[in-house]
Amino acid sequence: MRPAAHLRLRPFVIRSRVAGSFVILAFVFAFSLRAEDPPPAAPAEPASAPATVSWRERYTLGPGDILDLSLYGQPDLDRGQVFVRPDGRIGYLQATNVLATGRTIDELRGAIETELTSYHRHPRVIITPVELRSKRYVILGKVVDKGVFALEHPITLIEAVARARGVETGLFEGNTVELADLPRSFIARDGRRMSLDFEKLFFEGDLTQNVPIEPGDFIYFASAISNDVFILGEVGQPGVFGFTPRLTALGAIAVRGSFTPAAFRSRVLIIRGSLAKPQTIVVDVNAVLRGKAPDVLLQPKDILYVSRRPWLLAEELTDMAISSFLGSMTSTWTSSNLGPWLPSGSLPQVR
Repeated sequence: MRPAAHLRLRPFVIRSRVAGSFVILAFVFAFSLRAEDPPPAAPAEPASAPATVSWRERYTLGPGDILDLSLYGQPDLDRGQVFVRPDGRIGYLQATNVLATGRTIDELRGAIETELTSYHRHPRVIITPVELRSKRYVILGKVVDKGVFALEHPITLIEAVARARGVETGLFEGNTVELADLPRSFIARDGRRMSLDFEKLFFEGDLTQNVPIEPGDFIYFASAISNDVFILGEVGQPGVFGFTPRLTALGAIAVRGSFTPAAFRSRVLIIRGSLAKPQTIVVDVNAVLRGKAPDVLLQPKDILYVSRRPWLLAEELTDMAISSFLGSMTSTWTSSNLGPWLPSGSLPQVR
């Protein structure tokens, strides 16, 4: 019986030794490959990338919001008119420095309750919003009420104009006319002009142009009675220039301090008409000075832009010129429409 038992066990021992040898060899081989040339590790991808949630679906707090706070069952601990501070934090009882910015009311409640747990047994905080001011938009120009408006709930462009009590009107030859220049009016979002057609919206009733307003939007209604021209880019004194009869492109550049050393004089761009569908005129100043091309008469509201780099097609420079126009005029429009009382940081930098 003993030899038979030995024969039954021997094959098992042999297979185990052989398998163990293969495992050891495979491990040594893999380790040597890793030591000589380690393959790059593939970046781990998140299981699920959370989509950006709109403020309409998840309203978060921010500086300037006003809240009432209380502790359930303890009316003597009520605190009214508590502001979210400029640093985005809030204080209530022993929770003196709780972050509120970026949190919903429920999330803020939970954070405060966590802070108060060390001082109160099972604290139940009640938060009631009084005024929500942190999400704002700016509307300027030819509207009745100019300024910064709180975005307490979702609204559209038409509703924003209605909140500003509509577009300004005036008398012309005995008739009431609107004073806004709709082809040159615009909305800037995240620093860039949106491709909206104000004429289609307000004259034709095209509601596809009636976009929802987002926090930080800058809405401007240009003046229909302004006769200024705008000289921008590589000139000595870029900015607004009062239109005069017989004003030419070369004459306007001369009045504004001539060219800078970096100016590209061979192709000066003039933008005329609507910002959504602009007309472009190219002026070769060198050819004009040599008498080989006529100078161009400017019209009211023209944008004259001098580039600092060579270009061939007007389309290459139009967006840059319009962006420069919007950015350069922002400060002028602010000071003339609102004066010094516009809150700091309310007006975006348009580009």
